[in-house]
Amino acid sequence: MLFRSLRVPERVFALAAWAVSLVFASFLIGLGGKIVGELPGVEKARTLRDFIPPAQLAPLHASRDSLVALQRTTQDARDRASQQHTVARNTYSAQRESFDAWVATRTATTDPQQDPEVLSRTRTLDTLKARERVAEAEVEQLDAQLLAITQAQEANREAEVELEIAARGTFERARFQEELKTFGIRLALTLPLLLVAGWLVARKRRSEYWPLLRGFVLFAVFAFFVELVPYLPSYGGYVRYGVGIIASGVTGVYVIRAMRRYLAQRQRVEQQSEAERRRALPYEELLKRIDAGVCPGCERGVAKGPNGASNFCVHCGLRHFDHCGACQTRKNAFYPYCPTCGVPAGTAPSPTVAA
Repeated sequence: MLFRSLRVPERVFALAAWAVSLVFASFLIGLGGKIVGELPGVEKARTLRDFIPPAQLAPLHASRDSLVALQRTTQDARDRASQQHTVARNTYSAQRESFDAWVATRTATTDPQQDPEVLSRTRTLDTLKARERVAEAEVEQLDAQLLAITQAQEANREAEVELEIAARGTFERARFQEELKTFGIRLALTLPLLLVAGWLVARKRRSEYWPLLRGFVLFAVFAFFVELVPYLPSYGGYVRYGVGIIASGVTGVYVIRAMRRYLAQRQRVEQQSEAERRRALPYEELLKRIDAGVCPGCERGVAKGPNGASNFCVHCGLRHFDHCGACQTRKNAFYPYCPTCGVPAGTAPSPTVAA
């Protein structure tokens, strides 16, 4: 309702001022995020491997690479040997089945065990079986080599893990120092912004450039309480919440003192005469408060009677409504002209109206 009591240009200006604040804050936030994310002097995060002596790690890496290459070569040989074993087994199985069928259907008066053809086929089967066994043995040998390579790789990994365990203490200390440095740089950038924003809110709210200053305040609050969050180390939350507590406490003290000053001012205003109170308030402020159902003098709610809002404030006695001296229309006592007949306020009643 306070907003509706403004003139149309004033409403446009108020909306434009907020738009300027938000747009200005958005660009500042974008620039701040870019700067915070790419601050100079902040080193790239180091890993645990960076703290292992290269002289100890290099042989393990060379051994690992050679084992990987040997494993790949051995696995390829094992796949070929397995294929050859499969072919030999299938060949033997086919020949065996053919031989068994031939023996079962063969009719001869001679002893099958002494038949030269039987002996020839038996020797062929023995040869195929021997080949199958050789192929199987080669597969088993390659499996044993793969197992040895796997065990060597496991031993290599265990040696690397031991080096990492030995270097972890140094790594943790270095990481803590790097986090402290990075957080300190970012905090040194964002905390002063928050302090400046607090000073602007306390001292510059009445400035004609407040829309821009308000955009800076929004940016500073966002930069500290939102933009800084992804870069907080494990202990950074204490700093963030600590600053928040301090800022809330300072703001609370400021609000309490401002409220005390306001109440004291209201008491002094209520002790003034009605004419002095009317002169002390700007015309636009008077109209806004009346339209909002608030007494312009004491800022309490306007009492309601059977005919609407009362003519006088029941708390401080300030006149809210009176009657036009020309047409006797009830009107806002602060209007300089009657809204019905347009006669200036305070005009004596005309003879026609008086009659």
